[in-house]
This record gives sequence, C-alpha cells and structure tokens, in this order.
Amino acid sequence: LRDKGGSERVRETIGWRKYYGAEKRTSLFFLSPANIRDTAFLTFDYGETGKDDAQWLYLPAARKVRRISATDRGNFFVGTDFTYEDIKKETKISAKDFTFKTIGVEDVDGHRCFAVEATPVNDKIARELGYAKAISWFDAEIWMSRRSEYMDAQGKTLRRILSQDIEQIDGIWTAKRVTATDLKSGHATELLLTSVDYKTPVDDARFTEQALVHGVREH
Repeated sequence: LRDKGGSERVRETIGWRKYYGAEKRTSLFFLSPANIRDTAFLTFDYGETGKDDAQWLYLPAARKVRRISATDRGNFFVGTDFTYEDIKKETKISAKDFTFKTIGVEDVDGHRCFAVEATPVNDKIARELGYAKAISWFDAEIWMSRRSEYMDAQGKTLRRILSQDIEQIDGIWTAKRVTATDLKSGHATELLLTSVDYKTPVDDARFTEQALVHGVREH
C-alpha cells in the first residue's frame, strides 16, 4: 500500500480458490503485520446463475464474521484500493452487471488490445459499484485485461487497475503483479503474487465461516 507521498506499508496474505462447476469459492487470510493478522475473507461467486453472490469478512478484534452486503461491494477492501467486487471477481467485470461494446484497438505495454466499454445495466448496479462506466483493454492474443479504468457519470476517471508480469503458470495465464490506483487520493495498492500453485488439491473446509474464525493455521 503506497500513499501519494511514497510511504509504503506491506501486508502478507495467503489465499485459496476452488471451482464447483460454475461456482467459484475464494478464501483469503492476512498473515502480517500484527495489526491485521488473522483478518480473513470468504467469497462465493455463483457465476451467471442469477443467484446473489455471498461474501463474509472476519475481524479478529471484534471476533465476529460480518456478511458483506451487495450494496457494499463497491467499497474498498480492508484499506486497500481494491473493492470487494475486485477481490471477488479478480478485477474482472461481471457479464450480468454490464452491457459491452468494443470501442477501438490500442497498444498497452507493447501488446495489441481491444478496448471494451462496459456500462452498468441499471442505476442500482452503478450505485453499488460506485462508477458509471468502465473501459478495459483486453490482450488480443490471450484475452486477459491488461488495463481497466473506472469513471463517474461525468466521464472523470476514478480508478485504474493495471495487470502486469503476465505469464503462464501450469498452463494458466496469470498476472503476477496487479496495481490499483485511486486517482482522487493518489493512493495505490500493488498486489504481488510470489507463489502460485494450481495443481495441489484444496480442502472444502477452507471455504467456511468456521475456517475464517479459526484462522489459516488450523488448516
């Protein structure tokens, strides 16, 4: 986490992800520093089924698991510049919440990309997410977003997300560095993936409210 003056704070996390058909479950645990250690997050992303997704946050100081409402999904996640929706969707944009149109072809970091404009399907979705429009630049070869910008109703860019250091790991294209910047405050959060494993089986028990409370050391 880096403020506009250049001061930095570092947090360490560990997380798991597992697919159940179209449903994706993700759990994330903070390991350090001490003031955020044992904070944990769980999300059930039900895909495009029409069923409302579910998210829970465990705050050890309160010793309580809190359900995250859909109306909160545009809020920033635990002091970072990523929103709850970013964490759930891995910075992707949900097809059920937006209409899309291709608006051009541009170069991003030396890669040919399609610029795609996404507009919320209604005002309720726009209010929940906190922006009126998004533009993403998708790599024409690997179909991953390399850059996304989120704008208000007047067209002013509020946030920017860059996906960099993209490489194949176990045959899966993976962005090992993702940076979200709040253009209003100048604050930025850089997510660095230092160890990625797509092969080791993941226990279902990691994706429960009980697991959030017990912490990562219990599994």
